[in-house]
Amino acid sequence: MFTVFLKFSANRAAAPAHMEGHKAWLRQGFDDGVFLAAGSLAQGGGAILAHATTEAELRARLAADPFVEHDVVTVELTEFTPSLTDPRLTFLTEAA
Repeated sequence: MFTVFLKFSANRAAAPAHMEGHKAWLRQGFDDGVFLAAGSLAQGGGAILAHATTEAELRARLAADPFVEHDVVTVELTEFTPSLTDPRLTFLTEAA
């Protein structure tokens, strides 16, 4: 599982021009079963919880985000392995 932080870069002002593409990119991540949650950060930018992917696959997916392609955001990626979850999330701790 991965946490992804998309933090605004110097080209933040270009966000509105790429917002529809970014939203379509997010929808594709959910449709593909990779994204579990996505939303805005209080400090600006966004966060994504991703699973069922490798780091290399996720980095390739992130590179295709219009916000990343146009330097609207920079990416911080952290991998972690959940060992305890709420019962609704047990699928995250089950062996693949």
